[in-house]
Amino acid sequence: MKPVLSRLLAWKGPSRRHGASRGCRLGGMLPVLCLLNGCSLNVAPSFPIVGAYFPAWMFCSLVGIAVAIGLRVVCVYNGIDSFLSFRLFTYVSLGVLAALAVWLVVFGP
Repeated sequence: MKPVLSRLLAWKGPSRRHGASRGCRLGGMLPVLCLLNGCSLNVAPSFPIVGAYFPAWMFCSLVGIAVAIGLRVVCVYNGIDSFLSFRLFTYVSLGVLAALAVWLVVFGP
């Protein structure tokens, strides 16, 4: 156990004999790091519920699920559901349309 621990403590990182220099690696990571700054509290639409901030997309997805379930109940009650050939695709599409409509109306430009 002791030789393994001493080797781990003495390890200085990967060898720099092969591969790119340190500046080249940092320069290659810079564009990727610039893409990561888009999700901040000032920009991302969110709202507080009991002191915690919830993202707006979660609210919209819950509304979309509720609308899809409600439309399924209405279609079964009216007998329209038996005429649908792709039921899952239809109700998922209606839920997504409802979620996107809520997003556009509530949080849109």
